[in-house]
Amino acid sequence: MNNADTGFIIVCATFVMLMTPALALFYGGLSRARNILATCMYSYASLGVITVLWALIGYTLAFGTDCKGLIGDFSFVFLEGVSFVAAPAAPTIPHTVFMAFQCMFAVLTVALISGSYAGRIRFTGMFLFSALWLIFAYCPMAHWVWGGGWLAKLGAVDFAGGAVVHMASGAAALACAQVLGPRLKTGSFAPNNLPLTLLGGGLLWFGWFGFNAGSALVSGTLAGHALLTTHLATASGVLGWMVIEWKRNGKPTTLGAISGALAGLVVITPAAGFVSLGSSMIMGFIGGFVCYYGVFLKHKFGFDDALDVVGIHGLGGTVGALLTGVFAEKAVNGVNGLLHGDSWQFVVQAISVVATWLFVYVVSRILLKIVDSTVGLRVEEDAEYVGLDLSEHNERAYSLE
Repeated sequence: MNNADTGFIIVCATFVMLMTPALALFYGGLSRARNILATCMYSYASLGVITVLWALIGYTLAFGTDCKGLIGDFSFVFLEGVSFVAAPAAPTIPHTVFMAFQCMFAVLTVALISGSYAGRIRFTGMFLFSALWLIFAYCPMAHWVWGGGWLAKLGAVDFAGGAVVHMASGAAALACAQVLGPRLKTGSFAPNNLPLTLLGGGLLWFGWFGFNAGSALVSGTLAGHALLTTHLATASGVLGWMVIEWKRNGKPTTLGAISGALAGLVVITPAAGFVSLGSSMIMGFIGGFVCYYGVFLKHKFGFDDALDVVGIHGLGGTVGALLTGVFAEKAVNGVNGLLHGDSWQFVVQAISVVATWLFVYVVSRILLKIVDSTVGLRVEEDAEYVGLDLSEHNERAYSLE
């Protein structure tokens, strides 16, 4: 084991942990004032329940010994054999550090889904769905891609979570939005606190350096490359969104700028350690442009994705995975894409996209049905009208006294 690598990944794990409270601020500012605390609570509940479940059984299902390419075995159940040894998947760092780093990814992914159902779900239903989704959707996906499963064996690459985090959360978000139905149309759906959203978005940008650079799992040149591709793509995403918004509406907005940044971050995530610096800028710009139009899909297809998880994370992750198959360069990290002579890599990336969307969407619909038939999903109309801060948590975010 290497002390420099260990220290680096410990720092990166704390960066990624910060992303979940940052997401609470980002989503909270976008929600209605009557639902801001309930929206933040989704992220903090994820920090609690997902961490515990990850330690008990999630980690071993994702990173235990491969079982027919589908799931990990129980070799690390209850974290058996994790302390004081090197990580099998990252031999220069302790197993405990690798487990903690991956835990933060699982927590954030579950929290991301909450943007689709904000303002209309029972807390008990959200809690149960999150727990089940980790075990039956996230863990298999993490194993398929990062744990030696069938997508990894096929040759699909996902540096930091285009499929495992963003497409998976987007597919689950689509299922949640469709099953729960639209929010009650009582007043404006405008964000209640855009400065809060900007603060949360800025902290997400900050934390994403640990998210992507840390996925190199060593403190070397690849980590530095991933950090810079992440920043370049994010800045380009801001410009891509801003340009199209400016052209269409005559004025750029702060919400558009931070949304473009998020789009750039999502798109570069699967590619951060596989593409050149120039390609990362192209990918970020494309991401900002595409995700701008992606947020309108909910209007076209009639599902109420409250905070645009599908349009940004689902679509952005899909675009990023496909463009990884286009722009990847062997000189960066051993993989060539379509532009560098390997058309098969693009095909494999497309297979990973279809597999992720189909698997996670179907599993999510099944889990939502189970939860709805047991503890229920949708709050009553009067509770939704009053707001979930009061009806679900007996709190108010703002006091005018």
